[in-house]
Amino acid sequence: MPEFQEATFGGGCFWCTEAVFRRLMGVLSVKSGYSGGDIDEPSYEAVSEGSTGHAEAVYITFDPTVISYDTLLQVFWATHDPTTLNRQGNDVGTQYRSVIFYHTPKQKEEAEKSKTEHQKEFKDKIVTDILPFEKFYTAEEHHQNYYDRNQSYPYCSAIIAPKVQKLLDKFGDKVKEEYKK
Repeated sequence: MPEFQEATFGGGCFWCTEAVFRRLMGVLSVKSGYSGGDIDEPSYEAVSEGSTGHAEAVYITFDPTVISYDTLLQVFWATHDPTTLNRQGNDVGTQYRSVIFYHTPKQKEEAEKSKTEHQKEFKDKIVTDILPFEKFYTAEEHHQNYYDRNQSYPYCSAIIAPKVQKLLDKFGDKVKEEYKK
């Protein structure tokens, strides 16, 4: 039986980040939630106020025999703007910061190397934090798989759909067949 691994990323709105990562082969599950703050069991409303210290994040379980952590990092860099401090588009605040929460020393090393390599692709400085994973709090049920359940909503079609299309364009060979349609 393969040994699965975890990865945790904050790349702005968790609806966007979850929609992208759940489409990848080798990704077994993606949960939207909160990480990096000091409040136990935060609510969406509390995190949205920006006072909990938590970032909207996704907790990914993946099969490293199918998809590597490095590939997850490549998708992370390509599907959000890691050069804007505490912001992704119109979403502003520390809860929307770009952050990698590493689970192992090897993930920390890979994340730092990847950040340095990807800096060449950006004119502005990458501001992504690389921090040790501590805790993850799963968001309320209606936030899970939000994009796939609400694709016709204006936010989904205007903000999330282009990120999903970018994933298909750049990483199409890594996308699960059911999402290529």
